[in-house]
Amino acid sequence: MTITLKRIFGAKAVIAGLAFVACCGVAAAQARTGGTGGSQPMTNSTNPDNANDINNPNNVNRLLSEGRPGDYFTGKVALASGALPWDPITVTMACNGADRVTTATDAKGAFVIAAPNSGGAAATRDAKPKFGSDTIGCTVKAQLTGFESSTLTISNRNVQDTPDIGTISLKREAGAEGAGLSGTTAAAPKDAVKAFEKARGEWMDKKPDKAQKDLEKAVQIDPQFAEAWYQLGKIQQDAKSADAYNSFSKAAAADPKFSMPYEHMAQLAAQSQKWDDLAGATAHALELNPQGSAWLWYYDALGNYKLGKTDRAESSATKALAADPQHQVLVTEQLLAVILAGKGDSAGALAHLKNSLTYLPPGPNADLVKQQVAQLEKATAPPPSK
Repeated sequence: MTITLKRIFGAKAVIAGLAFVACCGVAAAQARTGGTGGSQPMTNSTNPDNANDINNPNNVNRLLSEGRPGDYFTGKVALASGALPWDPITVTMACNGADRVTTATDAKGAFVIAAPNSGGAAATRDAKPKFGSDTIGCTVKAQLTGFESSTLTISNRNVQDTPDIGTISLKREAGAEGAGLSGTTAAAPKDAVKAFEKARGEWMDKKPDKAQKDLEKAVQIDPQFAEAWYQLGKIQQDAKSADAYNSFSKAAAADPKFSMPYEHMAQLAAQSQKWDDLAGATAHALELNPQGSAWLWYYDALGNYKLGKTDRAESSATKALAADPQHQVLVTEQLLAVILAGKGDSAGALAHLKNSLTYLPPGPNADLVKQQVAQLEKATAPPPSK
């Protein structure tokens, strides 16, 4: 039965109430996911222990003491040459061609892949391991822009005996457009590199104030030291300093192929609701890193939606969902619902809202979505037969 125009516009009015949550509640969404993002870069920048729910390097020791075979896997990521980046590196376990679990490394390159609820609040001592024979043959790879990753394969031994699956090696990819590490570091003067490495140690010791001073020293010695500008920007960002965006901009200017600064510039632009800057930053980031990440695709969808480019926004939101099987970006599906409702696809909007309720944590956002689902169902329901 055809839905009348009145009902369609009524549905749009209902879904519009989600626009603030999906489009402008960025900071709240990030707070719920333990930082500024799930995938590579956009992480809790001054915390070297990167918190990301159960798949969290902080949980390694707890899992080793409390977990059981099959509950989790551990491993390391190493660069074929050079030092690891300060940022956590994304690690993904794929089974039958589909991403199953995404996690990240700690400051020393270690990672843990935990089964859902393993050792978490919902788990108990009597809970059965979530990883079993269906995990055998699954592959594990790392993701760092501009680098090729070796592949680890989970065997029966990993499920039944040792959780250690080995070391993933990353090496520079020939001809890559962008990179997660800047080439300016190798060219920096010794005094600048010394200050930079001292800052790294201070950052790992959770002394951001001291790290900031040494990073400021490094960029004063070498204004073209892109990674020093970038790390300085992250510390300033966590301190809510207005200087953060400028530091990221200087990092990008110093090394146009360094992809990381653009992602943080996108985040800051979104928080400031500077939609042109947001769309520009994500466009640059995706040009350098076409694979993108859940947060990067989300921000690209958000910026383009606010600029009225709904087709691009819908495509990016769809890619954000595909890149985020664990729904670390909680508001993507709500943003997609807003986009679809604006196009008159109330059924599609409703389906995404209902699906978001399967993973949203209890709270005001989930309560709002439930209200909107009920109202949208009422607004789009066919009129009673006479």
